[in-house]
Formats: sequence, C-alpha cells, structure tokens
Amino acid sequence: MSKHAKLLEKILSGAADANIPFDGLCHLLQRLGFSMRVRGSHHVFYCAGVEEILNLQPRGASAKPYQVKQVRNVVLRYKLSEE
Repeated sequence: MSKHAKLLEKILSGAADANIPFDGLCHLLQRLGFSMRVRGSHHVFYCAGVEEILNLQPRGASAKPYQVKQVRNVVLRYKLSEE
C-alpha cells in the first residue's frame, strides 16, 4: 500500500483528523485531480466536476481538523480515487 493510499485511508476513517500532515493532504488532493492556488497561507484547491472549493491553511505542520473533515466529505460525495 502506498503512502498516499495509507493517508487517504486515514482521512476516510475519521479517527485522527488532528494528526494529518498538511503537506501530505496537499499532495493527496493534487493526486486526486485538484489544482492548487496559493495566496499567503491559504491553499485553494479546485477541480473540474467538483462543486466545492477547498480552502486549507496549515496549523503548524498539520492540517486543521475541520478542514480534514471537509476534504473527507468531498472525497466521499464525489467518490474520488487515485485511479
């Protein structure tokens, strides 16, 4: 199982939202087909076919738990995967 697959599984499980590395989350979203725009500390992700725009900011080296939940909801709603 790849590093990105393990991270996606960890996000989808919902057990450790406060322990998701911000850089890993950004790379995972890009692998899922999202484009990223950075403006200051705001990392904005958008993707064709996905209505929501994800606006993420780091909290130290980790992602904010409520933003991890937003990512999980988008991945589940649109059934996104790396394939």
